Amino acid sequence: MKKLFSIFLIAIFAFASAQNSDSKETANRFFYELSFKPKKDSAKIEKVIMALDIVKDRSIYRDYTAISQDSILKVQIEAMQKSGVFKDLSKSFKMPKFSEKIVKTYPDMKIEYIERIANGFTPMNIGYNENVKFNWKISNEKAKIGAYNAQKATTEFGGRTWTAWFSTELPFQDGPYKFSGLPGLIVKIEDQDKNYSWVLQGNKKVPNWEELTNMEKMSNVGTKVTEMPREKFEKTFNDFKKDPLASARPMMTQEIMSRSIPGMDGTIGDMMKKQEKMYKDFFNANDNPIELSQQDSGKKKK
Repeated sequence: MKKLFSIFLIAIFAFASAQNSDSKETANRFFYELSFKPKKDSAKIEKVIMALDIVKDRSIYRDYTAISQDSILKVQIEAMQKSGVFKDLSKSFKMPKFSEKIVKTYPDMKIEYIERIANGFTPMNIGYNENVKFNWKISNEKAKIGAYNAQKATTEFGGRTWTAWFSTELPFQDGPYKFSGLPGLIVKIEDQDKNYSWVLQGNKKVPNWEELTNMEKMSNVGTKVTEMPREKFEKTFNDFKKDPLASARPMMTQEIMSRSIPGMDGTIGDMMKKQEKMYKDFFNANDNPIELSQQDSGKKKK
């Protein structure tokens, strides 16, 4: 039964990466509305709320979708584990648009980029480290962005030209995604062609903040991240996207695949096909990455 739950939960846990400690702190949580074009050949715009949590020695950037549903999913999964009866959580769980997690360590702003993949029947975190020194060109142009007085700056990164607006009223030299290094929090940033545009929508204090969600704790991955050079990371993650269940499939005998699942229609094999489709639909939904190439992302440095 434990193995079957592991298979079922892989797809959920793969979209919420985990790293760092369980120590409770108070965080400044900034909510950004991200408007983006998921398809290169389409003008369609999608929107999602991303969260930037800033604590004493680091910041954590990720899709807010999974965080917002954490408590509800925890209750549902605990009920499944207790009863031994499966429930199709895809009907009540809204999938995140982005699976990455980005940790910036203060004060050097070293970046750790993390994704989660399946390793057999269990999820695992993989990541790479980098130091990005943005060559910001600060102009004298000023504007009101939301509630904040802001100033304009531009830079080149990831093969795109970016325009940012930062506010010294928010004393954090940070911003969404990998962006940082301005004398105030970035309250708006977008690329020249408006493929990606983040706008700050609000913020709040989060007392007793923990980086790991309840769902992440239940996955038993803990704080471990398997770090590797970026090129190896990209190959590993791309291989996973092409065949998400490759590491689990050899362990599944025909007898196991033909078993029925209590509380659900179909067999374990049917469930795995559904999981595989969910993975591929998620990864195929966006062919317009923020960074156009690794080589371009490292060109513009001070």
